[in-house]
Amino acid sequence: MTPELINWLAALAFLLGIIAIILEIIIFPGFGIAGILGIVLFGWGVLLASVDAAQITKALVLALIATIIVLFTGLKLMSRYKLWFKLALQNRQQREDGYVAPLREMDAFTGKEGIALTPLRPSGTVEVEGQRLDVVTDGEFIAPGSQVTVVKVEGTRVVVKQLMEK
Repeated sequence: MTPELINWLAALAFLLGIIAIILEIIIFPGFGIAGILGIVLFGWGVLLASVDAAQITKALVLALIATIIVLFTGLKLMSRYKLWFKLALQNRQQREDGYVAPLREMDAFTGKEGIALTPLRPSGTVEVEGQRLDVVTDGEFIAPGSQVTVVKVEGTRVVVKQLMEK
């Protein structure tokens, strides 16, 4: 192979490696085939572009070791100086403060019929089996006094639909 062809091949491998890594980050999130292929092509491009393969391999290994050392040193310093507290939320959602999980009894309203007490635009209040519920519609407007049925319950979100008049 001529040196000119090797230079073009190195540039192509380097460029394809960068493209594969960008695709992994933007289109295929995670650490999958595109990411591994990108790292391999990137490294192969660097090796092809180097004058001495042994020297560049040694430099890449030293850079990897230095990166690992800096990472662990940074983690130790962050824990020693409590920098994690600046990065993470420290509040807890306590029951005494009003943070409670949605009631499972709400699922029992699925399929039940009721009457709209307020205009539903798309949210409002409905009475179902003697209980007032805060509900939403799927975007439709429902006048007060209209008959509605509970379509689904998702946590605290109760979705209703207007019943067609007979």
